Formats: sequence, C-alpha cells, structure tokens
Amino acid sequence: MQDSIVRIEHLSHRYSNTWAIRDINMEIASSGIVGLLGSNGAGKSTTMNILCGALNQTEGDVFVGGINMRRQPEEAKKNIGFLPQNPPLYMDLTVDEYLHYCAGLRLIPKQTMKGAIQEAKERCGVAHYSNRLIRNLSGGYRQRVGIAQAIVHKPRLVVLDEPTNGLDPNQILEVRALIKDIATERAVIFSSHILSEVQVLCKEIVMIESGRIVFSDTIDAFNNYVEPHSMLLHMENPPAAAALEKIAGVTRVEFLTERQARIYFSGDQEITESVIATSVQQGWRLRELSLDKTALDEIFKQLSSKQSN
Repeated sequence: MQDSIVRIEHLSHRYSNTWAIRDINMEIASSGIVGLLGSNGAGKSTTMNILCGALNQTEGDVFVGGINMRRQPEEAKKNIGFLPQNPPLYMDLTVDEYLHYCAGLRLIPKQTMKGAIQEAKERCGVAHYSNRLIRNLSGGYRQRVGIAQAIVHKPRLVVLDEPTNGLDPNQILEVRALIKDIATERAVIFSSHILSEVQVLCKEIVMIESGRIVFSDTIDAFNNYVEPHSMLLHMENPPAAAALEKIAGVTRVEFLTERQARIYFSGDQEITESVIATSVQQGWRLRELSLDKTALDEIFKQLSSKQSN
C-alpha cells in the first residue's frame, strides 16, 4: 500500500501463557476510515494498545509514520491521537481547561497552543461550550470533547475505540459526521464490535478473531463475502406460497404483504432466472425482484467459524 501511515509486521503478544494476538500484519493508508472489528476477547484492544504505545508487544514491529513504536515511542506517538472507549475526561474542568491540559501533555508549544485548541473546538463543534463544566455536557458533547483532545495536536492517525457507544440516535449521527470530516485529512481507525456502525462509516475493514486477522478488504467485499440466500419479490398477481416453493432451489417462502414475498433459496446461481421464467409462465406479473445482501452479522459469524475450524 502506497503512502501508508501505519505498518504492522508479524505482531504478536502473549499474556502469561496465552497468546492474545498472533502474527498480525496490516497497512493503513494516510487518510480515510478503517474499521477494526472484533468480538470481546478477540485481540482488538491488545492490538490498539500496542499501536498507541500503551503496551509493548512480545513479538513484531509497529511503525507509525515510518517510526518504530518500540524504538522511538515518543516520536511515534506524536503522530497519534487516541480516544478510548471511556474518554479520559475530567468532569470538574471546563472544556477550555481540559483541552489546555491535554495540549500540554501533547507538548504543543505555548505560542501555538491557544490557536490549536480553538481549531480543535471549532472542528468538533464545542467552541460555544468553552467555559462550561464537562459534567454539564450531554453524552454527545462529551464525546465531541474527547475527540477534540485526540486531534488537538493534529496527528496523522486518530484511533477511536467505540466512539458511538452509549449515544442516542441523533448523537450517533452527529459523531459519525464528525468522524467522516476528520478522516478527510488523516487516517482514522474506528474500532467497534457493532457491524452496522462499521458498515456506514468505513471503506476498509480489518477483522480480528481469536487473535488473528480473519478478514482484511473493502466494505463491499465484506458485504459480498457470503452469497445472497434470499430475495424479495413484488408481484401484481401473486400465487400461493406453495407455488413458489415448487421452484427448484427454493427452501422457504414468507409473504410480507399481500403482494410482496421473500423467498429463501439454496446456492443455485440460476434461481433468479427460474423465478422470472416461472412468473411469466404463470402470469404472476412480477414487478420487482431484489437479492438481499447477506447481513454483516451473518458474515461475522461465518468468518469467526472459519477461523475456529
């Protein structure tokens, strides 16, 4: 991959006698959003902690901006902004006080600190709450402040761990828009166990299961990993379910409305042609036919099962 910000080579880590991750290899481009998927205990958090310099790996190397994290951790960390699942917010500080504190931790020079903080606040939509105590902010605005501390030093990579967890639907939409905006200028790693969140935000997906990468590709490839196994039909003159069930390959029929039915089928690639031909012969007046994309949850189960076999 050209112009990558992160390169991970043969990364492994062991807790006592148990390997948490084993032989992780990946590259991440310098802009865009990459989804890091994994169930609890899959090794996702271990990978992020090593990537962000919070944990030293047992084996392998991590390069951020071409800098080896283990050999030059301070230099590598200058390229990284991190928002943990539970943002490290100080509730008794105002937004300004907290961001000044974070900017100091990031070694931002005093002469540029005020401008950097103002830019981060405006980018995250919290500038009008500068003097408000963080404890008095809503969950969505607390998350925005957390993201502001992650970008205040203008890192080339931002790592977000479950950033929409616990937010209401409107807050989720706002944070999604913010993340997309941030990703126009830098790389974002969006870690989650909620597949639908990754589906709407990410173009690339890396899935870790049982400590190993089981999938690394585009969201489209991920969606199409398993062949569709159901289709939706809209007919002006629909038959009884029994007639649809007689079509070769059809395993089950479910009418959703009087004229709309979902049919489930086996892996026969000619099922679409069979349905259309039968409809013409029987006068069902088929108006619409659409294949259902396999649910991401089903793909997750299949990939996990594949890894464990």
